[in-house]
Amino acid sequence: MNSKTAREDVVLYGRNAVLEYLKSGETIKKVLLETGRHMDMVSLLQTHGVAYQFVDKSALNRLCDGRHQGVAAYVEAFHYVDVDDILAVARTRGEEPFILALDGVEDPHNLGALLRTAEAVGVHGVIIPARRSVQVTPAVVKVSVGAAAHLAVARVTNLVQSLKNLQNQGCWIWGADMDGLDVRKADLTGALVWVLGGEGKGLSRLIRETCDQIVSLPMRGKTGSLNVSVAGGVLLYETFLRRIPE
Repeated sequence: MNSKTAREDVVLYGRNAVLEYLKSGETIKKVLLETGRHMDMVSLLQTHGVAYQFVDKSALNRLCDGRHQGVAAYVEAFHYVDVDDILAVARTRGEEPFILALDGVEDPHNLGALLRTAEAVGVHGVIIPARRSVQVTPAVVKVSVGAAAHLAVARVTNLVQSLKNLQNQGCWIWGADMDGLDVRKADLTGALVWVLGGEGKGLSRLIRETCDQIVSLPMRGKTGSLNVSVAGGVLLYETFLRRIPE
C-alpha cells in the first residue's frame, strides 16, 4: 500500500529536525523562529527560498507544547513510499537490500530512534504497519533528529504479505526475538530484512511464523530484554559492520 493521498500541512519542531528536513529537499512552507534566537538560520532559509517569521516564545509554546527549541516549521505530512521503492533504492546504490520492518512499535521515541539509526547505517528503507503502530509524526521526526526525512518509509496494510513478497524477491527475513539463533552465528551479508516486534509484545505469531530465522542477542546480565530501539540499534550496526568493506 502506498499512502499517496493529499498531504496536509503539519508542524515540525526542533532546530535539528527542521535543518535536516531542509537538507532533504522536502517542502517547507514556512519556518517560525523565536524572536532574538537562531539568527544564523536566516541566511540559510533565504538561500533555500523558504519563508520565515520571528514570533514570540509564547506563540511557539502554544503551537508545539513548549518542545520547540525556538524553531518550528509548517511542512507537508510525511510522504510514504511503496515497498518496491525501497528495493529501488538498493538497486540504485548497487547493494543487496537492507531493510527494517517493525511489527507494532507504538512509542514515537522508539520509532524515531530506530529511524535515526537505520539512516545512519545505510538501511534502504523501513516498513511499518498502517494499523496498531505509531506513524511518522512530527514528534517521530524530531526524535530522529530529522533522519526520517532522508529515509524511505513504506506503510503497509498487511505486513505478513509484504514480508512474503520480499521473500519471493530473494530477501531473507530475520526476526529479532528471545531464544533465537545467536546473532554472531547468523549470515547477515545477503538481501536481508530485520523484523522487530513491539514494546512488551515482541513479534506477533504470524510474523514469527513468516520469518526464515529468529535471531537473538547474547546477554550476560540479569536484565531479560532490551528496549526495542536499543536492540534494533545493536542489530542494525552488527549488520552494517558485517557488510562494509574491510
